[in-house]
Amino acid sequence: MSRAGCCYDNAPIESFFHTLKVEHVHKRRWATRDEARRDLFAYIEGYYNRQRLHSALGYITPEQAERNAG
Repeated sequence: MSRAGCCYDNAPIESFFHTLKVEHVHKRRWATRDEARRDLFAYIEGYYNRQRLHSALGYITPEQAERNAG
């Protein structure tokens, strides 16, 4: 994080939360917080990081990008 008020600091996480809400959260209802926590974890770790293609990464998954970098 840099100085306060820098609009570029939060851009990546704001983009992630927008995608999360549009693709997953607005389509579901959970009975408990624990159920929501488990479901969101499964979405992020099971789909977002391992299957969903990301244009910023050249249309590969984050998991593939990590493997290619290391």
